[in-house]
Amino acid sequence: MDDALDNDWYSEDMATFGDRVAAAREALGMTDEELARRLGVRLKTVQGWEQDTAEPRANKLQLLAGVLNVSIRWLLTGEGEGIDAPDPTHEEDLAALLAEMRKLRVDMAQSAERLGRLEKRLKSAMRRAA
Repeated sequence: MDDALDNDWYSEDMATFGDRVAAAREALGMTDEELARRLGVRLKTVQGWEQDTAEPRANKLQLLAGVLNVSIRWLLTGEGEGIDAPDPTHEEDLAALLAEMRKLRVDMAQSAERLGRLEKRLKSAMRRAA
């Protein structure tokens, strides 16, 4: 991966506020439940932030940045003190997983079609036997 992409990994063009919250939380090895407890909010609140369906108030934003050990500016824009971009080898692992999932999806679709054909044959055989 080149340096330009490393620097832009969490930029506004590449990631959302929720992406940055989740990435910073995961970089600390913290669950969303742990983060919610440390912030004194409900789990649904943290999940809303990470899914970009809600935004924290200013006081919680400041507390969130402190707990995650990143700057408020980084949480909001991806610029400033934040976390490093993921390891490129991690991305290769993800690509392999995605490829395997796509293959499995194709295999499942083919199996579903085969199952449908077998069900039709079974129904036809049952009608003939009756």
